[in-house]
Amino acid sequence: MNRLTSGTRIVVASHNSGKIREFRELLAPFGLSVVSAGELNLPEPEETETTFAGNARLKAVAAAEGSGLPALSDDSGLEVEALGGDPGIYSARWAGPTKDFNIAMAKVADAVKAKDAWKEPGPRANFTAALCLAWPGGAYEVFEGKVYGHLVWPARGIRGFGYDPMFLPDGGTETFGEMDPDAKHAISHRARAFELFVARCMPARI
Repeated sequence: MNRLTSGTRIVVASHNSGKIREFRELLAPFGLSVVSAGELNLPEPEETETTFAGNARLKAVAAAEGSGLPALSDDSGLEVEALGGDPGIYSARWAGPTKDFNIAMAKVADAVKAKDAWKEPGPRANFTAALCLAWPGGAYEVFEGKVYGHLVWPARGIRGFGYDPMFLPDGGTETFGEMDPDAKHAISHRARAFELFVARCMPARI
């Protein structure tokens, strides 16, 4: 896999404003020129794979081929032990067509309640993120990270995005929705996958 170099233009293969913002913050120290798939009017491919890694690859390869640029994608989600790993790769779909994660979090809370799993300190859960860097021509590499913790309800905090306000990482006192972004970036599933990506593919920090 080729390494990226400072000044390279790279596509973040997402239309999710929260993910794009987080990727821009993570990529900022490396001197890359970041553009999103939405800014390039690239379509969102249907996520037909059965794993986070598979869907990340699908999105990155489509963006690289559509733009002629290297593309970085993410497929991530919440896995709740009491729900057999759901919502998992369907985490975004639980938010419905309007992508309202208040709806998604309520669905998770109700599903956990139906399993009688709201017992202290809360049901075990983890976030998983798979990052894929793809190049025009089809070459790609995938990096995966996880962070473990448990769920809280009602949700707490207005920072982050997605299911962040109901996830309390192990050893923490604040949910991802309450944390300062820098604190979240230091331990999140996406940050852990990003560390592997940096070691393999990124230029030196500027």
